[in-house]
Amino acid sequence: MRILGIETSCDETAAAIYDSDAGLLGHALHSQVALHADYGGVVPELASRDHIRKLLPLVREALALADSKPEHIDGVAYTAGPGLIGALLVGACVARSLAYAWDVPAVGVHHLEGHLLAPMLEAERPGFPFVALLVSGGHTQLMRVDGVGAYSMLGETVDDAAGEAFDKTAKLLGLPYPGGAALAKMAEAGRPDVFRFPRPMTRRENNGPGLDFSFSGLKTAVVVALKKLGAEPDAGMRADLARGFEDAVVDTLVIKAVRALEETGLNELVVAGGVGANSRLRAMLAERVRARGGEVYYPRPEFCTDNAAMIAYAGCQRLLAGERTSLEIDAVARWPLDELLAV
Repeated sequence: MRILGIETSCDETAAAIYDSDAGLLGHALHSQVALHADYGGVVPELASRDHIRKLLPLVREALALADSKPEHIDGVAYTAGPGLIGALLVGACVARSLAYAWDVPAVGVHHLEGHLLAPMLEAERPGFPFVALLVSGGHTQLMRVDGVGAYSMLGETVDDAAGEAFDKTAKLLGLPYPGGAALAKMAEAGRPDVFRFPRPMTRRENNGPGLDFSFSGLKTAVVVALKKLGAEPDAGMRADLARGFEDAVVDTLVIKAVRALEETGLNELVVAGGVGANSRLRAMLAERVRARGGEVYYPRPEFCTDNAAMIAYAGCQRLLAGERTSLEIDAVARWPLDELLAV
């Protein structure tokens, strides 16, 4: 089965072709970072308008890369939520229209399910069941994954997601939007332990599993540190602040991920989402998980952030299982992952 995947949940427009036998055949992506940079964040109306301009050319590009024509496509998968509703509706309308015109089935895909299954696009992939750490600008969650659609929430953030905390702290340090990757780059020049920030919610409370996260206080800790410095910090001190912040986030994520493996008795960990590309996080997780006889799996860096390849893969699994979306244009801004049905 050959699937066209479409992703328009936020500020990336993407299309991809995935074949159940041949694997990923082609993918194309346009980032809106430059469009939103002047505003310091994503402007939903601008995002939707840009998706309208870019999506069909990207579909044509993905088809060309895959050496495919519309008559070769057996189904269309699209991100139906969660995300910015205007942006989602652009992708849903185009996907549903193409499926109708090509007389093939369509299926709406949960954006986070796409991230959870993205490592399945790689040659080395985990087997079910596994623990997944989904860590991005909008979500920080630990899930037990028993199969496609069989997800159990183990823990999640009670406030800011890790990626959101990275971006907010980067802004405090004078870095441009989006600042997460720039902060990680700056932290490479920083000295460890010059600033020792708290590792939030890493103590077990009342003998519970202790798998929830909280990152908003880390941003406040950076604000307090900046005030104590008084004068505007120089480049070296800003790098030290970035290093201290990154170390706190990474340590927290690693502690929680290893704890989730211990709680579930599983040995395979999947890390997905944009923060999963962080090199320090990858190194520490590899060390800690392998020390207990486990293994860590990631999608390639280009598939850590939003992309259509993961949507095409997830949609293919659901279409192969017989799932179909009606002719209605279906998109939702909020969509709990545990509402999905197993295939």
